[in-house]
Amino acid sequence: MSYRGNPDPEAAARAAFAAESLTPHAWSNAAAVRYDWHAHPYDKVLFCIRGGITFHTDTGDHVLAPGDRLDIPMGAPHAATVGAAGVTCLEAAHPA
Repeated sequence: MSYRGNPDPEAAARAAFAAESLTPHAWSNAAAVRYDWHAHPYDKVLFCIRGGITFHTDTGDHVLAPGDRLDIPMGAPHAATVGAAGVTCLEAAHPA
């Protein structure tokens, strides 16, 4: 699911989280921040709200722009590189 091009990607993302009974939290990073390979003990649901970020996974790279959603399954290894404009995302843990 993507809300790319939506004039208010944050409102669209919050509505999507609410529809799934998830409570998101926001985080931001400056340009070029890198996250090393890691995994989470939960399913992660993430929307890019501002800027951009590329998630690196075993299945390839996923480039997110405002309004894009990425679901990362529990235990799936991933890394990330923040884009040139920095990034703000909303994410939540999906209950098992």
